[in-house]
Amino acid sequence: MRQQKRRARTVMVLAIALGAAGGLASGCGSSGNAATASSGSTTPSASDLAPVNGAYSPSIDPADFVDTIDNRYFPLKPGTGYHYRGVQEDGKTPQTDDEIVTAKRKVILGVRCTVVRDSVSSRGKLIERTYDWYAQDKYGNVWYMGEDAREVKHGRLVPAGDSWEAGVTGAKPGIIMPGHPRRGDVYRQEYFPKHALDQARVLGKSGPVTVPYGHYRHTLETVETSPQLEPGVAEHKYYVAGLGDVYTRAQVSLSPRASPGPVPCTWRSSPSSRWSRWSSSTPAGSSPSVALPS
Repeated sequence: MRQQKRRARTVMVLAIALGAAGGLASGCGSSGNAATASSGSTTPSASDLAPVNGAYSPSIDPADFVDTIDNRYFPLKPGTGYHYRGVQEDGKTPQTDDEIVTAKRKVILGVRCTVVRDSVSSRGKLIERTYDWYAQDKYGNVWYMGEDAREVKHGRLVPAGDSWEAGVTGAKPGIIMPGHPRRGDVYRQEYFPKHALDQARVLGKSGPVTVPYGHYRHTLETVETSPQLEPGVAEHKYYVAGLGDVYTRAQVSLSPRASPGPVPCTWRSSPSSRWSRWSSSTPAGSSPSVALPS
């Protein structure tokens, strides 16, 4: 999981700034670049463009990128705000996470990237701020181009050790969401040896999901892992078309060879106009119902 996503294996609820979202929840992106999990598209797969095996050298041609990120499962419209509340890994300490899709752009490897500002706070005090950089190619794939992560120390924001930028000191971009997600696709999400080596697999259609913001009959499920840096940790994510990541179930095993047993299970729900949270535990390898209490 990306640093800003994994720093709190928490229970979270999201409230979207609907005025800026402009109807994100009602449908897919405007360009139609993205497809459903069952798409029969002949375009290159995420597995081909960002392979997890062998030497990793993704081809980035600025001419292959578009200006708008409207991937069906990962839309980023400037001005949209995503606001989360939950608890930290200890299961007790409250935490909020405010993500804003800014109008700023950053050029990386010749590609104009959208900048997302992510601020994490606990009990009203800022503890971390990250600027994430994303870009979408002509096939609808959303590429993760890096992050500028800063954490608060002695009252000041200082650079975090896992910041990275594609093309700098060996770091390379990965795909955060395929334009045409296909069941079985496995792809690298980021590549910065010793710091950021996340990868994901598309598990296919899932759902339904019920959260305070609404009920969604159809979702797309992926699982994110980082075997080299966080063995035994997996995050199952559920996406709603036109909205994005609405729910996360994290599973942690102390050892890859450990016998299945109770592990922390966390929820991250879809946009809501009110805060709430849930927690549970589930045996490793099991697949509980995705529906949450309303």
